[in-house]
Amino acid sequence: MPRSAPSAAPLCLVTGASGYIGGRLVPELLDAGYRVRCLARHPEKLRDFPWADRVETVRGDVTVAESLRDAFDGVDVAYYLVHSMGSTSRFEDADRRAARAFAAEAGSAAVRRIVYLGGLTPRGVPEDELSPHLRSRTEVGRVFLDSGVPTTVLRAAVVIGSGSASFEMLRYLTERLPVMVTPSWVGTRVQPIAVRDVLRYLVGSAGMPADVNRAFDVGGPDVLTYRDMMTRYAEVGGLRKRLIVPVPVLTPRLSSHWIGLVTPVPASLARPLTESLRHEVVCAERDITAYVPDGPGRPIGFDEALRLALRRVREARVTTRWSTASPPGAPSDPLPTDPDWAGGSLYTDERSRTVDASPEALWRVIEGVGGENGWYSFPLAWAVRGWADRLAGGVGLRRGRRDRQRLRVGDALDFWRVEAIDRGRLLRLRAEMRLPGLAWLEMSVDRDARGRTTYRQRALFHPRGLAGQAYWWGVTPFHAVVFGGMARNIARTAETERKGTAGAAEAAEVAPRRG
Repeated sequence: MPRSAPSAAPLCLVTGASGYIGGRLVPELLDAGYRVRCLARHPEKLRDFPWADRVETVRGDVTVAESLRDAFDGVDVAYYLVHSMGSTSRFEDADRRAARAFAAEAGSAAVRRIVYLGGLTPRGVPEDELSPHLRSRTEVGRVFLDSGVPTTVLRAAVVIGSGSASFEMLRYLTERLPVMVTPSWVGTRVQPIAVRDVLRYLVGSAGMPADVNRAFDVGGPDVLTYRDMMTRYAEVGGLRKRLIVPVPVLTPRLSSHWIGLVTPVPASLARPLTESLRHEVVCAERDITAYVPDGPGRPIGFDEALRLALRRVREARVTTRWSTASPPGAPSDPLPTDPDWAGGSLYTDERSRTVDASPEALWRVIEGVGGENGWYSFPLAWAVRGWADRLAGGVGLRRGRRDRQRLRVGDALDFWRVEAIDRGRLLRLRAEMRLPGLAWLEMSVDRDARGRTTYRQRALFHPRGLAGQAYWWGVTPFHAVVFGGMARNIARTAETERKGTAGAAEAAEVAPRRG
């Protein structure tokens, strides 16, 4: 595949390219010979994707119609892969307005096709009885189908792939709980689909004839209850048989909090997933195969989808993850850069240490923070803060990392999100835990006047109201332990790595002489 498709190749506009599906769809479209343009509110989030130099990126927001006009210039196929995940009724209005604006601009630009990935709806269930999120997905699909632009709506239930929220929820519930008291929805039949098949149908939809304007149910070959899925996961994952006891008292709201405590998936995201399992979601037709043939071994079976996902997790090759999307209510304000910022109080805690190691060694430690490596200070304090955030409905510490060694802008990192990376020099994280204000943590590599490697660390907090002020002064006494310990231990880890590397090099030099 050349670095870029021929200029005569059809141009696809992809929204949600930094998300779980979008980030995987882009390279599939490129490999299929399409040109790709990505629409992003924050284009810098796409900078570190391996395909970034093969696509065109434009700044825009589907909720702001004026920002879409340039994005549609010359577009043949437009992919709509964005959803609101809010918890109030306003998210439905936001979804509706965004879809209408997107459809209107697509029509004005004479786009050949819109492709939308929505949710599989249960047969025979009135729309007003659906969960708010599934109802909104249905309405968005209808907006596109009624827009006058030929549209393909793909309706999928549970998507199984490394890093998907559905897979992570299934994985952690099964691995962590050998005995489970579960909600009654574990007996609901669903038709899961492998993410590879979702991508195949999305790419294939771009070439549908102009007279096709309809929704298609897409699913794998297996129809299972959620209990079956957990049992099969245990078998594929080499775990002992799980004891599953369903009880009727756990509502979707209660079970979402239960999932939030047991798995990395926060309650705010678990709730729409569990609400969609109240009703049976099984494909009513397989008409998609007339336009996107399945071929040998397709669609992928549930067990094989699990094996593929687990292999990627174990090999640390998870390219996109559910946590790429910010949780509902998460702050998105960038760090104020004006030194005389007039936005109110901005409290800081600054630390610096001289490090007897190379800048490269120090940067490796900085870029490796979080997840399994932890935060290099007072683990109990971090754990307690994570649990408190979970109990308050936040994301907690369990989101971990997408990749064990490298970060990119937009990555979730426990209860932080990567806001900026100047590789080898600066890592800036924005807090997404529940706080009465906005918070950031910066870690940077520098050199002092004598040329020595220096570690600099800065925590910043912009309080919101009296509660924010009280929060900052309440936690300030612990900063010496938490932030001071973090600075010391990051420096020591870099120095230990240097000594270990030097020792290995010396041993390698001595070994030939011994021989």
